[in-house]
Amino acid sequence: MKLWGGRFTKSTDSFTDHFHSSISFDKRMYKQDIAGSIAHADMLGEQGIISKEDAELIKKTLTEILDDISKGNVTFDEKAEDIHMNIETILIERIGDVGKRLHTGRSRNDQVALDLRMYLKEEISEIKELIKKLLSVLNKTAKENIDTIMPGYTHLQNAQPVTFAHHLLAYTEMFKRDYDRLSDCHKRTNVMPLGAGALASTTYPLNRELVCESLGFDSITLNSMDSVSDRDFSAELLYCMSMVMMHLSRFCEEIILWSNQQFKFIELSDAYSTGSSIMPQKKNPDMAELIRGKTGRVYGDLMGFLTVMKGLPLAYNKDMQEDKESVFDAVDTVKMCMPVFTAMIETMKINKENMRMAAKGGFMNATDAADWLVKHGVPFRDAHAVIGQMVLYCIENSKALEDLSIEEMKKFSGVFDESVFEAISLEKCVEARRVDGGPSKWYIEKLIAFNEEFISGL
Repeated sequence: MKLWGGRFTKSTDSFTDHFHSSISFDKRMYKQDIAGSIAHADMLGEQGIISKEDAELIKKTLTEILDDISKGNVTFDEKAEDIHMNIETILIERIGDVGKRLHTGRSRNDQVALDLRMYLKEEISEIKELIKKLLSVLNKTAKENIDTIMPGYTHLQNAQPVTFAHHLLAYTEMFKRDYDRLSDCHKRTNVMPLGAGALASTTYPLNRELVCESLGFDSITLNSMDSVSDRDFSAELLYCMSMVMMHLSRFCEEIILWSNQQFKFIELSDAYSTGSSIMPQKKNPDMAELIRGKTGRVYGDLMGFLTVMKGLPLAYNKDMQEDKESVFDAVDTVKMCMPVFTAMIETMKINKENMRMAAKGGFMNATDAADWLVKHGVPFRDAHAVIGQMVLYCIENSKALEDLSIEEMKKFSGVFDESVFEAISLEKCVEARRVDGGPSKWYIEKLIAFNEEFISGL
């Protein structure tokens, strides 16, 4: 008979057992389930709810079960439904009636909320470490490319020259925000729900603060109904995972473009590329494409989860069994993508000269030419019109702005003199932007040093 089967006269259908069971995916929380049960048993003994002798036997046996599971010596039973009932069943098989005392003062509703919070806290910490590693690689690569000039784009059209360092450091800002979001998510996950019971707590004199301290939580939940029905922390983590994947996907899109023969800005290591089964010349950025594709998977996890939760009344509902597969999948996907992406960036070859040559085309110094006129007394809108006319002239005559003679320039504005040529050189276009947040070497060196200190403090 099932542990909850006292009021039932018939067994559940075998297909119902399969449909109802969650052991296939929640078994990954066995360490957290046992740790929570040990803390709960210890508290029951301290409070005199069960004898200290029984509490010690329960704790000792749970530790043995943990060791057996870790060694692969335990087979979970689908009929026991979930990880909680499986471990409790094994406990009762080993120590009989004493094992039946463990569930005093708790429900699977607060137990699963505890396990999930404990599990996700650990996952958040692991993902933060992966982001930290990526931040280090990006900052190091930026430091090596402070002087590597490349095109900056808007609308994927040539816009203004920047440096590869500046471009990479834009992504460090994204991943720093991801790190901060995960830290915030950890804070809201790190709240202890055990003691809420099924929804209305219990008549036993539990010491929730003792369990909270024992398990390393910051605080206890403050409403028993919210304790068992809250999955905001899971939704928040799924959102954080979606943001991480969105940033990885944007970067992967650029990697795919940059490795294309029309760009040739980078070449990916053979270790992170694949070939074609029919075209021998191909070197495909499959890792970047897969990460880009898996982003949609994580978005689906978030939307599926929100859809499950959107219509649930208080307190616990069986629908919430669907929470774990989505968040587990998203976490697994991010943890799979991050190391591959980091290694792909760390090992790619950067074709600096190709980047510079690309920056010379497309009139990327046009804004600087207009700024030169403004600094020599021409109103910006007039300067904008003058440079626009010059660009049209250059297009019609297959020239670049810097290729024009001073006589040609003066046909558009008599203000021009020889000093304009220095102002519109690629190096000057970048270095003249000595503004916090800009691409100049002066600022980029400051930002890299700031990031080094920031990363070392994580």
